[in-house]
Amino acid sequence: MARRLLPLALAATLAVLAGSRCAIAAEAAPWAPAGISSPQFESHPAFDPQTGDLYFVRSSPQFSGWRILVSHCDAQGWSTPQPPAFAGPGVEADPYFTADGKTLYFISTRATGSGKSKDLDLWRVDRNADGSWGAPVRLPEPVNSPGAEWFPRPGADGWLYFGSDRPGGLGGNDIWRARADAQGRWTAENLGAAINSAANEYEPLPSPDGSRLLVMADGGLSLAQRAGAGWGKSVKLGPDVNANGSEIGALWSPSGKTLLFARDTGAPSSGELFVWHRKGSEDWPPQCPSAADASHAP
Repeated sequence: MARRLLPLALAATLAVLAGSRCAIAAEAAPWAPAGISSPQFESHPAFDPQTGDLYFVRSSPQFSGWRILVSHCDAQGWSTPQPPAFAGPGVEADPYFTADGKTLYFISTRATGSGKSKDLDLWRVDRNADGSWGAPVRLPEPVNSPGAEWFPRPGADGWLYFGSDRPGGLGGNDIWRARADAQGRWTAENLGAAINSAANEYEPLPSPDGSRLLVMADGGLSLAQRAGAGWGKSVKLGPDVNANGSEIGALWSPSGKTLLFARDTGAPSSGELFVWHRKGSEDWPPQCPSAADASHAP
């Protein structure tokens, strides 16, 4: 879907009259690769920096029963998604890789085997020297709490950002951040009123360069700019991204120019993935098979 653009001369004239620079943003477009898109709800994509595998969450059309699945790319396209080697009982979601691919963060109820979101905690799993996954480790208090935790995302500033409905917030769910000192002692803090409100803020996504923070909340996606050691007031993104307020589970491209996220489109497809090229077009998400592979196919 491409937004209808004004003739360039008229656009330039309006820009001058407004006293601002003219910026063109494309609407988010569906990203529905064969083998990944289904009648179920697909969300929360993450690409393995070491293997190129695609990790994502698949749940019911009603967005329940979350499970992490993984698919690899071969000459035929994305393989049939399967549970990863570290999968546990209960519900699991929100996979995210560190830039070097050595660690994956996720949320899980495996400690209890529950299917209830109130039992969700933050976990991490590290990659062994041979490339296999080790044993998942639950993050300690006060990163986790008696409440639910969501969407662990490490930032370039050394903080681990996440959502939680723990006591001490401004609303039902807030955005928090935590980090460990040199002795391994963790502290956690609320991001405050610039980011949080009396409503629900669920998912924080720092940009790769640390200059922006995307916030997924009631009503869709908002963006905040870095302000010193903290963040400025988040501003809701426009209709190019926020079509119906259900937008969640976003992922920046490594360059930070493109955003991949999920939207509930309703029946018959339920949750679907969309890509938004925020600053011009780039070759991301990865094609499978790639154009080079396709050109050499028999």
